[in-house]
Amino acid sequence: MAQSGSELRRTLGVGDAVVIGLGSMVGAGIFAALGPAARAAGSGLLLGLAVAAVVAYCNATSSARLAALYPASGGTYVYGRERLGAFWGYLAGWSFIVGKTASCAAMALTVGAYVWPEQAHAVAVGAVVALTAVNYGGMHKSARLTRVIVSVVLAVLASVVVVCLGSDASDAGRLDVGVSGGAGGVLQAAGLLFFAFAGYARIATLGEEVRDPTRTIPRAIPTALGVALVVYAAVAVAVLSVLGPEGLGRASAPLADAVRTAGVPGLVPVVRVGAAVASLGSLLALILGVSRTTLAMARDGHLPGALAEVHPRFQVPHRAELAVGAVVAALAATVDVRGAIGFSSFGVLAYYAVANASAWTLSSAPAARLVPVVGLVGCVTLAFALPALSVVVGAAVLGVGVAAYGVRGWRRTA
Repeated sequence: MAQSGSELRRTLGVGDAVVIGLGSMVGAGIFAALGPAARAAGSGLLLGLAVAAVVAYCNATSSARLAALYPASGGTYVYGRERLGAFWGYLAGWSFIVGKTASCAAMALTVGAYVWPEQAHAVAVGAVVALTAVNYGGMHKSARLTRVIVSVVLAVLASVVVVCLGSDASDAGRLDVGVSGGAGGVLQAAGLLFFAFAGYARIATLGEEVRDPTRTIPRAIPTALGVALVVYAAVAVAVLSVLGPEGLGRASAPLADAVRTAGVPGLVPVVRVGAAVASLGSLLALILGVSRTTLAMARDGHLPGALAEVHPRFQVPHRAELAVGAVVAALAATVDVRGAIGFSSFGVLAYYAVANASAWTLSSAPAARLVPVVGLVGCVTLAFALPALSVVVGAAVLGVGVAAYGVRGWRRTA
């Protein structure tokens, strides 16, 4: 059956969907988030990683169930709208677009910082323009490029793990899982590390471009999450064994510092290249996800209707992609958003809170509702355990979105 001009082409299989999820998760977060998390939790870093993984698992399970039922672009925006009502879907979509747009700019600036620190903003803008062009050319090109990026990053991370664990500087005693940062520190670390786990949402937001979504999405999401968790745990253990929680907390480039301390300084440039490539992978997948949620919200009139147009040849939401690329490029050129991890985490945790609440309505059986309840409580807890500034700014931005929704509703009824 031929697809209409407003629909996206279903081209992604299980393997492609897993790769896109990994491209979002196994990205710049693992190169940057370990340091701030170690400062927050101290020797409780691994506990923080475990807490983040549990919440991410609940979110992934809820998302997979919903995505199989509603295989359309937009992810939790669609689920919230269908299960909870228009307002909750809108709130999820607003949280995702705002939080992930900031993440896009942060990833672009990370590329610039590793490739050419003196011209970080210019490199960041160039990266946004190039990857927007790749996305514009169609989903197959994006999936192929993401596969290459994921392969490079996994190879670099494997090298870091082997070098660190095989060095004389490695000491298993540094892996003490005590809670020197206190329970609050562990929760804050979990919230910061959640930033690196959140990429599996990209699989759900691309639901309209997945073949056989009822089979593909429930397989792809937990597979991508499981691989990412194994990679993160291995890297965290390897780096901690060399630097210890105090050294890791002080490190501005934790993985580079770890291989240098392990006695292999020649690997530092490789790690820097890996970080830049990982940031490119994250940025590519983020632009994909934000543009698809923008498409879904434009279809429903929450954003300008012109953004809902699908390119007749490439079958992508080209106007949404160009708009997202333009906003991200402007931010990357003018604003330092490297401190936006906390703000982004707040928005994404709000997004997943709606996903879990939506999944709670799928069944009245207590066993079926356990995972959504744990996920919902976990999202709210981690959101408010983030640094105070992130919570205040995140709440304020959500408030702006709620006000805009109210004004739009008032104009319709006036």
